[in-house]
Amino acid sequence: MNGRLESIERDYTELEVSLGSPEVLGDQNRLREASRKYKQLTPLIQCIRNLRDAKGDAEAAKELMNETSGDERESFRAEAVAAEARVEELEELLKVLLLPPDPNDGKNVIMEIRGAEGGEEANLFARDLMEMYQSYAAKRGWKVEVIQEDGSEMGGINQATLMFSGDDAWSRLRFEGGPHRVQRVPATEAQGRIHTSSATVAIMTEAEEVDVEIDNNDLQIDVYRASGAGGQHVNTTDSAVRITHKPTGLVVAMQDERSQLQNRARAMTVLRSRLLKLRQDEQEAAASLERRAQIGGGGRGEKIRTYNYKENRITDHRIGFTLYQLQAALGGELDPVVDALSADLRARQLANNE
Repeated sequence: MNGRLESIERDYTELEVSLGSPEVLGDQNRLREASRKYKQLTPLIQCIRNLRDAKGDAEAAKELMNETSGDERESFRAEAVAAEARVEELEELLKVLLLPPDPNDGKNVIMEIRGAEGGEEANLFARDLMEMYQSYAAKRGWKVEVIQEDGSEMGGINQATLMFSGDDAWSRLRFEGGPHRVQRVPATEAQGRIHTSSATVAIMTEAEEVDVEIDNNDLQIDVYRASGAGGQHVNTTDSAVRITHKPTGLVVAMQDERSQLQNRARAMTVLRSRLLKLRQDEQEAAASLERRAQIGGGGRGEKIRTYNYKENRITDHRIGFTLYQLQAALGGELDPVVDALSADLRARQLANNE
């Protein structure tokens, strides 16, 4: 283990030096990748150094304890116990930090939200989810951008695409993909009965051009006039863009930007990310299963999470976690749920490493 930790420290030092070299500074791709690795390694290096210091403190306190007596001896004994407790704590943290890093950490996240089962109530719930994630992003200090939004007649959304930018955006949002179920009295319900509806959330990382090469001959690009909720035209020019990737059948439509060029660029960003996700799913059976679980059928019986308004309850069914703070969660206080999911993931990863 000591040899491995020393090797990691050497790599970190070399990386630190390279960040100041003209070769790296002059290459944006290399600089971005080196900066990402440096930021990723920094908590691990701090833990290694803190652990070394804590072990040194424990040894020093034990030596002084053996050389003294009376109250002074007891004082050093207490210091040794505290230092050893700190060592144990840091050793547990080190196990977590030594887990293989997720290759998606640090990347921007693209989220697609759709109303599913439940008609207009599902669309209204999809809007609530979108606003929940926007509030969560604000609390985490991320930048969030609505790339595309297809509004419904009563103020909900048929579909929306958002992009989140932040160092930990992926590690926090990765768990959100899947069918979300809501149980509440809809605004459209005259009898006051509780209805069950659902919306789906899909999560993927933003793909860069170097990640996915797209042959222009594989694209069918259609332009048309942008329209608002209800289908009315909101633009007198053909600014909306629909791109079809013929080999896969994937379709991306974009109309929220003012110009055709801007909408095309946005559509290509989303298409590239979808293609990258598709490729990853095909390469890894586990990832493919995860993707299918994310999308689901959107049926009322399918869910990763339930939002029950009457009970002020949010339940994540994957880990059996329940929190009676639904309104706080909808206001962006999602950390308790995400922390529980993160802890479960770490526990499974550590178990697999043993």
